[in-house]
Amino acid sequence: MTASRTIRCLLVDDEPLALRGLRARLAAADDLDIVDEAQNGREAIKLIRQHRPDLVFLDIQMPGLGGFDVIRALVGEDMLPLVVFVTAYDRFALEAFEAHALDYLLKPVEEERLAQTLHRVREAMAQRTAVEQNARLVDLIEGLDDPPQTALTAILEARPTTQARYDSQLHIKDRGVITRVAVADIDYIDAAGDYMCIHVGDTTHILRETMKHMEARLDPAKFQRIHRSTIVNLDQVREVHPYANGECFLTLQSGRELKVSRSYKSVVARFT
Repeated sequence: MTASRTIRCLLVDDEPLALRGLRARLAAADDLDIVDEAQNGREAIKLIRQHRPDLVFLDIQMPGLGGFDVIRALVGEDMLPLVVFVTAYDRFALEAFEAHALDYLLKPVEEERLAQTLHRVREAMAQRTAVEQNARLVDLIEGLDDPPQTALTAILEARPTTQARYDSQLHIKDRGVITRVAVADIDYIDAAGDYMCIHVGDTTHILRETMKHMEARLDPAKFQRIHRSTIVNLDQVREVHPYANGECFLTLQSGRELKVSRSYKSVVARFT
């Protein structure tokens, strides 16, 4: 995805209230352009062919043609967008669903969960993996007759924790320009209100994000919280300086010193 790329998306749901709610939550994403809305499967197929969106939020269960039927109808065409399934039924899923679909959302859609989904979308587009993702999704849906009922919560619990889950890059937007920052190059991150300060050498990037969400995006084998408002890249730590009062300071490769609060002193054990 280039710095000027806007993600064009289509919303599909047979419930007008669900459409309004999703549109309202997506309004905060300044790189998203909602090109249209559909309230049934046939209309969705028509609008996908007309608008050729990058992304579709697609309700699974709709009268007539459901979400899977929409995908089947577009197999073989070159305008198949990235798909995020939306469902009100926690049990309506497949054993292979998590591995094949880009993502799914449970109704009512929560803001934090939606933020995670949009992050996946941006990563897939930036890394040009959309084609491969859709190929896996088509393979899955073409083999379906009567999808078994499996709890999504069970799928989440069984989902392997691998390096692929964590970010390799952060995309930071400032006055219309998107800067791609390699996560491995980050020295440390600290919080400033509702913003994260991403420190890379002599440069500081500002990203609107919560500390909790930022932690979830980073590999804990490499990044650890050392203070209520500070995350450090462990690979950037050069020296550890314990103090008699139980506190500790880390010296980074850059020479910067960071304080480790007593609540996070277990991090220091990694260096002993």
